[in-house]
This record gives sequence, C-alpha cells and structure tokens, in this order.
Amino acid sequence: MPRLQVLAIVASVAGIAVSIYVTVVHYAGFAPACPVSGPINCEVVLSSPYAVIAGRIPTSVAGIVWFAISALLWTRPFGQFHVGWAAVGLLAVIYLVFIEIVRLGAICLWCTVAHLLVLGILLIAVTMWNRVRE
Repeated sequence: MPRLQVLAIVASVAGIAVSIYVTVVHYAGFAPACPVSGPINCEVVLSSPYAVIAGRIPTSVAGIVWFAISALLWTRPFGQFHVGWAAVGLLAVIYLVFIEIVRLGAICLWCTVAHLLVLGILLIAVTMWNRVRE
C-alpha cells in the first residue's frame, strides 16, 4: 500500500477521533477544551443551531460517518471514487467554514482540525490521481 494511502487512513482515523470527541462533548453537555475569547470560541459554534442536524443529531456525527467511510475507502485500491469522496468532504467543509465565519463570527478549533484533515485527504487524493494519470 502506498505511503500516501496509509497517510490518508491515518488522517481519516484522526478525523474519527476528533469527531467522536466533539460528539461526546455535545451529549455530555460540557464545554470543549478550547479558548472562549474573541473569534476563537468553540462553545459559540458547537452550541449554535448549525451544530445539529434535524434539531437533534450533532453535525459531528456526520463527521464520524464521513471519516469512517473515508478510512474504509482508503483501504481499497485507489481510484476516482477517492477523489470524488474527498471533494464531497471539501464541499461540506466550505459550507461549515462559511457558517462559522459569516453566520456565527467564531471559529471552533476542533472543527478546524477536522476541516484540515479533510483538506489533507483531498490533497492526497488529487496527488495520487495526478500520479495515476501520468
């Protein structure tokens, strides 16, 4: 298995861990380990109406599902579906970052870590796609 593929699996597992942490914080009802001053404020982001799907499921559960599928996908031979799945993740990240910055005026560091992991997975997919096409 190519190193980049292993790196994508590691990034996916890290994304699962971050998403599980944020989900546990949601259900436990305690404040996340994050600064709460100025533009960096996880509490503002994670307690907003945008932090839940259908009014009750934390958005982080969608992160768990996306990263879990990503991890499983990266155990398979590389193909264009890897790039497509990573692009779906990037679209979600763009939407969520828009919500954080424009609608809420606050950034969640835990969310940012998950977003960067999605971006990293996308970069790996594009790099591998370019190598396959050469």
